[in-house]
Amino acid sequence: MNDRQAPEWLDTLGRCGLEVTGKAAPDGPPVNAAIYAVSGFEVEPVAAVPASTSHSAEGLDEAWHHHAAQASLYGENGEFLILPPVPGGSQVGWVRVKDPVGKNLPSRICAATGSPEFMAVSVDGRHLCATSVEESDYWVVVHEF
Repeated sequence: MNDRQAPEWLDTLGRCGLEVTGKAAPDGPPVNAAIYAVSGFEVEPVAAVPASTSHSAEGLDEAWHHHAAQASLYGENGEFLILPPVPGGSQVGWVRVKDPVGKNLPSRICAATGSPEFMAVSVDGRHLCATSVEESDYWVVVHEF
């Protein structure tokens, strides 16, 4: 790979409309703990959107943004941490980003990656809001560390 070429995860975040404001945040929760908080056996979603409906993407976008705001995901300047939604993103770790678009983030991630799944946490690492695909539903999961 050319040294001047951006890593795939950085390009993907850009295609999602996210502005990277800093790499790795020491205050982010352990990545494995965040993954378990979203995909553990006893996880219950705060919202479930049937994937088969014609407006499922819009429903997921609306539910995620609502719950992200309720969970205090966004910092004072609109920043939050995200695990890059690419293969190996968990090895990259938390990346500090801003979302200048401010809406439809799950749909934008899906357009860039083929899946609306991603995990985001507040810059202090305490509040998680994520989306996952579970059987025939899209889930929004909120967790506090």
